Amino acid sequence: MALLLGVDTGGTYTDAVLIRDDEVVVASAKSLTTRHDLAEGIGGAVRAVLASAGVAPSDISLASLSTTLATNALVEGQGGRVALIYIGFRERDLEAHGLSDALKGDPAIVLAGGHDHAGAEVQALDEAGLIAFLERHRSDVSGFAVAGQFATRNPAHELRAAELVGQVTGRPVSASHQLSAKLNGPKRAMTAVLNARLIGMIDRLIGRAEDELTSLGITAPMMVVRGDGALISSAQARERPIETILSGPAASIVGARWLTGADLALVSDIGGTTTDVALLRGGKPAIDPAGARVGPYRTMVEAVAMRTTGLGGDSEVHFISEGLRGGVTLGPRRLLPVSLVAVDAPEVVHDALDAQLRAVTPGEHDARFVRAVPGQTVEGLGSREAALLERIGKAVHPLGDVLRARIEQGALKRLVERGLVQIAGVTPSDASHVLGRVLEWDTTAARKALQLFGRRRTGAGDVLSNSAEDVAQMIVDQLTHQTCLALLETAFAEEEAVFGVAPDVLAQHVLMQRGMAGHRGLVRLQTGLDVPVIGLGASAASYYPAVGARLGCEMILPEHAGVANAIGAVVGRVTMRQSGTVTAPSEGRFRVHLVEGPQDFANQHAALDRLEEVLRGHAMADAQAAGAADILITVNRDIRTAGVEAREVFIEAVVTVEASGRPRVAEG
Repeated sequence: MALLLGVDTGGTYTDAVLIRDDEVVVASAKSLTTRHDLAEGIGGAVRAVLASAGVAPSDISLASLSTTLATNALVEGQGGRVALIYIGFRERDLEAHGLSDALKGDPAIVLAGGHDHAGAEVQALDEAGLIAFLERHRSDVSGFAVAGQFATRNPAHELRAAELVGQVTGRPVSASHQLSAKLNGPKRAMTAVLNARLIGMIDRLIGRAEDELTSLGITAPMMVVRGDGALISSAQARERPIETILSGPAASIVGARWLTGADLALVSDIGGTTTDVALLRGGKPAIDPAGARVGPYRTMVEAVAMRTTGLGGDSEVHFISEGLRGGVTLGPRRLLPVSLVAVDAPEVVHDALDAQLRAVTPGEHDARFVRAVPGQTVEGLGSREAALLERIGKAVHPLGDVLRARIEQGALKRLVERGLVQIAGVTPSDASHVLGRVLEWDTTAARKALQLFGRRRTGAGDVLSNSAEDVAQMIVDQLTHQTCLALLETAFAEEEAVFGVAPDVLAQHVLMQRGMAGHRGLVRLQTGLDVPVIGLGASAASYYPAVGARLGCEMILPEHAGVANAIGAVVGRVTMRQSGTVTAPSEGRFRVHLVEGPQDFANQHAALDRLEEVLRGHAMADAQAAGAADILITVNRDIRTAGVEAREVFIEAVVTVEASGRPRVAEG
């Protein structure tokens, strides 16, 4: 009997599930995610599920982890400070594909060097300039990203730059050719920057998770879910953490299919920070051909085609003062719910809320609190940020007590983006407590916070509401509305060729919205979704029935919907893909682009066979390193030709090799 342990670390909860022989859920459990040290939450969930099932840790055959940490970090703009080494490009190329925005002021250097499309060196690498840059930034960044012009055709300069980074700084380095075999230098550079930014964060998570499992007596190998739903070894995830973006959402789709057997459905997974929507077609999630998009960033990572929206149970609630009635909107930033922070610091929170309720007029920072995240690495902070962080210290504070001048709000924002500080405030989770749908944390604190929120004045000069219940219902109704928009946008994106209009425009169009409300007049309108929705996440049962009713579609809420990510984490397959290119720099010459440099052949078939042989070796080695058993190899050759003077001329070929198998389990 194989007993499989799946763990998912979400923004609010860490879930654990035990599955026997890939067939039956034996037990499941939840523990609060501990942001300061995620391994604590992992340990809590694993201990709870083992106790629930009455299972010994030594009985576990395989452990697997899915995590929203990388996704959430990019959505919320968090991660380490990194430096970009950009070889063979122009300064203005830093603006392409939002690369400059992604750097967010982190250091970058554009160096002479690079190759051409055939893999020949265009200019020698400026090693002296690189070494000077490395000496200057060796202590103020957590890692380096390297991207060279046409590095996928010849990675020699990227490899040399990475070697120098290791020698001069000892810091981790992300080379773009190791993350994608595709052209498009700025986009590869973006992927390398984000990978470098995540390395420290994911490395700490996986290392601590493995330590925690070992301390519990679990010696089985640990896997991690990749963004396309496949499993990789923990060592591979540490090297390429960018591949774990959309890990949690991908696991949820694999879990949704396992739980329901559905062939065609939209899967909507609501977490604490994000709502992730994807289409299940033919029982499989589609892979995004343009690369995974998370928040504002488009990467070159192969991942499920998924729309990730900053909307969850812990989304920040914003007050809309415009208009006579006013209103609320949600996200994209995640806050600590007031009801949760009140569990950690009840006296501080209740004393502040009571004082704010006694005040005659609402304050700018009512029902908002701040605390530092302990155990985080502090590098490259400005003096204002450092002073504010020191003032916050280790305690929970009312936000208004910490901010002494308006100029400090910028410093606070930067501390939040670096993951060093958390803000607590009103969220849909607080609204659910007030409405009696959830009773896990401090309902009284949630009620006080919503009373304070309701005191704000609308455009007509009236208070939003004197009733905490009214405010709570407004928040939940807005969550329903924004969830419907996310689902409609995903559906319209699949049918964009039919309509020729942007999905978000169609989803928000007045005719669409009135049609969902069943408008009857001179014109009868009826709109909605024509496929089922599988609702996943701990709060799906609370929020999603109203979503199904609004969209007029079947809403499937499977029995284990709250731990679907953890299920998907352990029922997936190991799948390794390797791609490479053959070009024709001149007639009768076929060039194979390999990591060790280009190789030329006089025969097209010999070139393709050589490339396939190399890729097979790499894919098989990667799959074996990931712990796959019974590995199956598939090969796809995409050969592009052109008709010239009544004959077919070879232009280029892309060979993709896939090695796939179930993870090898430890013998009981």
